[in-house]
Amino acid sequence: MLKKYEIVSVDARQILSDRGNLAVEATVTTAGGQAGTAVCTAGLSVGSHEIAFAYDTDAKWLGMGVGAAVASIKGPINQALQGMDARKQHDVDYAMLELAQKMPIGGNATAAVSAAVLKAGALAADVPLYYHIGGEKAVTMPLASFGCFYGSWRYDKLSKGGGKPTCSFIAYDFTTFHEASEALGQVYALWKDTLWKKCGVRQSGMLETSVFSGFFNIPAGFFDSDEQIWELACDTIAKCGYENRIGLQLDVAADSFFDPKTGLYNGLFSERPLDRAGLMDYYGQIVTKFPIVILEDPLNEDDFEGTAAITKRLGIQIVGDDLFTTNQERVRTGIESGAANTVLLKVNQVGTISKALEMVSFAYQHGYGVMPCLSRGEREAIADYSVGINAATIRECAFGSAGSRLRDIERELGGKAVYLGRKAFRGWKFQEGGAAVTP
Repeated sequence: MLKKYEIVSVDARQILSDRGNLAVEATVTTAGGQAGTAVCTAGLSVGSHEIAFAYDTDAKWLGMGVGAAVASIKGPINQALQGMDARKQHDVDYAMLELAQKMPIGGNATAAVSAAVLKAGALAADVPLYYHIGGEKAVTMPLASFGCFYGSWRYDKLSKGGGKPTCSFIAYDFTTFHEASEALGQVYALWKDTLWKKCGVRQSGMLETSVFSGFFNIPAGFFDSDEQIWELACDTIAKCGYENRIGLQLDVAADSFFDPKTGLYNGLFSERPLDRAGLMDYYGQIVTKFPIVILEDPLNEDDFEGTAAITKRLGIQIVGDDLFTTNQERVRTGIESGAANTVLLKVNQVGTISKALEMVSFAYQHGYGVMPCLSRGEREAIADYSVGINAATIRECAFGSAGSRLRDIERELGGKAVYLGRKAFRGWKFQEGGAAVTP
């Protein structure tokens, strides 16, 4: 007789993600009738060192269909996992990884199933997802943040930036996640009104701004550089009474603007192209001038040396996304060179929850922070991931389903919940007594 936590079926389907991309949705069902469902999709910027996804080659979806990944889940993965204990994440994940060595099932297939197993395991154990991940020690609430603006076409119509760079508001000088998200709500309301008045309507009467995951798209022709937009954002923060309490975080995704033939970064922050040295100097200037507290992927995805120099020079939280791709070996290289001080967490970059959690543990052991990101289909589960690993910062999760889930978790934790405020940031500018905060 099967026990209630044993896996009885693994199913999947192809869906359209929140971004309109095709995505893999997997559902893992246990003998007790508990079902965990998770989605895996591609992001706006995809590093070349991420695990390979399985895509169809037919023309129907321009070669981006995921029917093959779905078939792998419904077939060989389903057969391999039946009867396994959904609570034993490591065993299930490594069974899939062994299977992946024998056939091309794709990282999008393993990541979706792995996340679904995690949810099914929590349900089978009858505990919240964050507790299933981190146990009683899972008490840290991440800093609340939300999108400010995006759009790589502001200064270069030929840019392959995929919507980058993005800028976000992040609330750090508060005592609870709820209080911080409320403050961000006020800032966002005024920011929306400010942007619409500034560039929402051209003379033709056509609406040019749009909202994407909370980020407002800045069309070309309204600003000469991002500095003018940052000034407007800072003015909005000040008008709401939150100066020195809410700052800015930038996801540069610099590799998207890098031309390896010329060594120049084109269309990044302005029309003026910058070489490596010029871009590094520019970061030094803007971090002094604006309340930029987090900088993500400031240089080419393989420039560990330059990122190390920036990390040392700026003294703020430097995050590696394309630089690290949630890969422990690339994080090891970063640690050895001093590149960045925080790793962006995207499970689908390495294919399984277990591989991701191994990386998290490794990063923490070496004094690096970890910042979860919901860009790959995690939805509200990213809130549980964040609290489960005691992440002090997170990408844009103040509002929406993830924000609601974080507020629910904070209520559940009650007096045990911790909101670190300024102490959440990595970097010597935010350390007290020279010691970084360790989760």
